[in-house]
Amino acid sequence: MKKLDKLILGSFLGPFLLTFVVVDFILLTVNMLKYFDEIFGKGLGFWIYMELIGYFVISISPMALPLAVLLSSLMTFGNLGEHFELTAIKSSGISLLRALLPIGVFVVVLSIFAYLSNNYVVPKVNLKTFSLLYDIRMKSPALEIKEGVFYDGIPNYSIKVNEKIGENNLRDIIIYDHSDGIGNLNVTLADSGIMESFNDEKYLRFILFSGKNYSLTRAERGIGDPPGEFSRTSFTENTIVFNLDAFELDRTPEDLWSTNRAIKNISQIQDGLDSIDTRVNDQLWENYKTTEGIYSYMTKKRPLDPPPHIYDRKAKDDTIRMLKSRRMRAEKDSLDLLAKIDSARRDSVRIAQNPDLQINPPKEEVLTNVVSELPKSDSLFRANKLRSRQGRDTAKLVQKDTTSKDDKPKFLRTAPLTAEEKAYLDSALEARRYMDNALTMATNNARNLKNTFVTKRATVDNHKREYRRYQIAWYQKYTQAFACIVMFMIGAPLGAIIKKGGLGMPVLFSIIFFILYYMLTITGEKWAKEGVVDPLFGTWFSNLALIPFGLFFLKQARKDARLFEPDFYQSAWKKIKKAFNRKPSIAQ
Repeated sequence: MKKLDKLILGSFLGPFLLTFVVVDFILLTVNMLKYFDEIFGKGLGFWIYMELIGYFVISISPMALPLAVLLSSLMTFGNLGEHFELTAIKSSGISLLRALLPIGVFVVVLSIFAYLSNNYVVPKVNLKTFSLLYDIRMKSPALEIKEGVFYDGIPNYSIKVNEKIGENNLRDIIIYDHSDGIGNLNVTLADSGIMESFNDEKYLRFILFSGKNYSLTRAERGIGDPPGEFSRTSFTENTIVFNLDAFELDRTPEDLWSTNRAIKNISQIQDGLDSIDTRVNDQLWENYKTTEGIYSYMTKKRPLDPPPHIYDRKAKDDTIRMLKSRRMRAEKDSLDLLAKIDSARRDSVRIAQNPDLQINPPKEEVLTNVVSELPKSDSLFRANKLRSRQGRDTAKLVQKDTTSKDDKPKFLRTAPLTAEEKAYLDSALEARRYMDNALTMATNNARNLKNTFVTKRATVDNHKREYRRYQIAWYQKYTQAFACIVMFMIGAPLGAIIKKGGLGMPVLFSIIFFILYYMLTITGEKWAKEGVVDPLFGTWFSNLALIPFGLFFLKQARKDARLFEPDFYQSAWKKIKKAFNRKPSIAQ
């Protein structure tokens, strides 16, 4: 590596690390404020907070990297331009593109690292973050009983203390017991008491002095039955123990979050897409079969056939289900065989140790090796596909007349019906209201079919929306990594143009372009979720929109354009005025 490359790369790494830490801290603060009411004030330990903060830092790093690259590259080339180092580099015959090369290589490597982190590290961290956040939300707030306020943090109890002396001494205490779930029918009053925890703060003990307990039993009774029993008990000292399990942080198994797309890598997302596609195809298949079942007379000679791609997908899914079923059955048979062999081995050992021991062998039971030779998936797929198409073709065939000559009626009329006979049949239909019943049945069938279609259409739409969200999560792993390259294309030429280092102009332009990038990202993803655009275009929309800015700044930086100096716009305005004020010459 040449000295120039070391100089440029060394001047970039320091600002990059600093800006990455600052940006990560800002995004961490935003995330912590989002969950502030849910995670603070619950008496959690220091290491629980450190664990949560560590998860947040890793999960927000993909968003912090593009902004850090933008700000640090802008500061680096701004400092080089401000101290005329970039001018000296150009005057020595080195182009701007060659000066951008070392940082460009570093940014490409950083983008690859960001992609690997998005695909392998961030999903696992998100899983732990969701699990820990859920456990913190379910944990009850820290025990804090205030004066003159009912405290219901302890499950099934409501406690009011009118005066607290220190931390443990209490006066004028009211305790409502709601353990039976029938209202305020068990009340304890006490003049004073002592509150203390024991057994590693797992239990809370109230020692009450000079009080009374009022209890009323409520039961289902008739009009003539007597009311519930009321009891009143006085005491000089009474002890009540409360269980504080609700104040402990119970860790939920992480398997409960296995269906969330934010914790999946690319291969798992692809499996999820295939599963959703299977559910959609099954719903469409059921729609055709439901319609054909309701209108069985109309579809008797003209079956309602699903499109070929639904048949092919159905055959493929049936093949996979059959293979899984056979494989599970073979594994079960193998386990049963191993259990029988192990039992026979133990019996033989016991007989060898004790020859006089009598063991009754199983009746006509022979231990054989289970050989499960499954058919190949391709042949099974072709069989299911052929079976589906044969069923469709069979439904299209008109059944042949199998009536024998002996079954034919002896008297066969060939003459058409007369007008009187037709009138008689029509009167019979009208008299018995056959037509009205047929119309009513057809109307009910149509309404039922419509309601079924509306429900299934909503289900299919939900599946398709979830399918698009899975696609967005898949493409985001690439777009967030590629955003580092886009931000470098904007930041480095822009720094060479403004020629200002420090934290003034670079920070301002970095915030402007990052907000623009964030807004375009949110807009594109929203379009993709709603199905307005393809998810591939929606996720890449922000990068595609910002690449022209980078190419424009790169072109202007190579020409040493002074885009951010007043003289540039003044001279451009003078040229425009001169072009408009120029009078046409008169031909002699």
